[in-house]
Amino acid sequence: MPQLDPDRLFPLDNRSQAIARELYQRISDLPIISPHGHTDPRWFAENAAFPNAAELFVIPDHYVFRMLVSQGISLESLGVPRVDGGAVETDPRAIWRVFAENYHLFRGTPSQLWIDHSFEQVFGIAENLNAATADRMYDTITEKLATDEFRPRALFERFNMELLATTESALDPLEAHSALAASDWQGRVITTYRPDAVTDPEFDGFVENVRQLGLLTDCDTSTYAGYLDAHRARRRFFKQHGATATDHGHPTARTEDFSQDEMTRLFDKVSSGRCSAEEADAFRGQMLTEMARMSLDDGLSMQIHPGSLRNHNHGVAARFGRDKGFDIPTRTDYVNALQPLLNAVGMEPQLTIIVFTLDETAFSRELAPLAGVYPALKLGPPWWFFDSYEGMRRFRESTTETCGFYNTAGFNDDTRAFCSIPARHDVARRVDCAYLGTLVASGRLSEDDAGEVAQALTYDLAKSAYGL
Repeated sequence: MPQLDPDRLFPLDNRSQAIARELYQRISDLPIISPHGHTDPRWFAENAAFPNAAELFVIPDHYVFRMLVSQGISLESLGVPRVDGGAVETDPRAIWRVFAENYHLFRGTPSQLWIDHSFEQVFGIAENLNAATADRMYDTITEKLATDEFRPRALFERFNMELLATTESALDPLEAHSALAASDWQGRVITTYRPDAVTDPEFDGFVENVRQLGLLTDCDTSTYAGYLDAHRARRRFFKQHGATATDHGHPTARTEDFSQDEMTRLFDKVSSGRCSAEEADAFRGQMLTEMARMSLDDGLSMQIHPGSLRNHNHGVAARFGRDKGFDIPTRTDYVNALQPLLNAVGMEPQLTIIVFTLDETAFSRELAPLAGVYPALKLGPPWWFFDSYEGMRRFRESTTETCGFYNTAGFNDDTRAFCSIPARHDVARRVDCAYLGTLVASGRLSEDDAGEVAQALTYDLAKSAYGL
């Protein structure tokens, strides 16, 4: 494999490319702020060696196995655990060989860019992954993972990470974060409050989850007032473990602002497990507004990740559980859906609500105009299916004219794949510098201003949006 092109993702014309290169050189070594993701905090609490190449690159990464599944390769053959404990491939070398033999499927995708970056920059491997090189690359990676230099904390430091946020359920005891706080390691790994299991009536086990929430907080969650008090208590608990943000993954962006009496009646239905789909959606919508009001009180930034139809294939969900590559983007309304929330708290300048989308058509039509006027609203970066060169470029082109740069929240990688974090941040930095380079070359921005914007997009905006 040839070495990564030092000018990758920069513009093709010489002038814009030179400006982009200079901007990138100014910010490329800034520390990584990773304010939203799904890595496992136990990696850093225990600091145990990653077992092998397959468990680092394949088994936890739904970006990887969804592409392989699309070509008829089974999740079982990739070692993805089954809910019922049924048989799956357990030989990591065999799993890696399947990945290597089919690595050509990732040509031109963001996954290839991230993985090739990891091979070269993290493991010093400068050859193509394929059937012929599979065993050699597996051995190289796995042998290095067994050394102290490749343990999670050492990689965290080598990646120049200033902060990493994980995401935990409202019911999580946060034992790993407690262990980190008690350790002498100086790396900053914080949690994020994710209450979906106790705010979404259609979440598996919702009624029992709400009961458990009451037991954890010593609050009476059989009443709506007690239920809200339980959330406040858990948010305080998460803040004590470093949390600066909440995260909400909802099917839609719907919000509501019902009266206390209306919500008491609705809560009685959802907490008994007898609500309709419409009532469940209304309850989720109200809880976004309630969470925003709580953020006004406790200062936690609020993230809303709407618009994914989760577990599209019911058979896969039944066999393997959630987050197995079958979550699909849907059309999402924001102007009407967010209006109750924004009417309630959108003019509060001390509140930060970061909204993401999987519906790119909403950026220029809805989200940028909303973020361009409401003080509380910030745009999250391209997420998931659009976390790519093309998606990031389209994001800047469709939002900057209406909401500028400073109503966005910088970049976050939103990943489970630890070694892809520096690769993803490098792509974002390059794309932003490329966009700024074209603005300078076309006379729309001075080079000095572009330098300040590059610094903001890379580092400052994320620190501000997430209260860091």
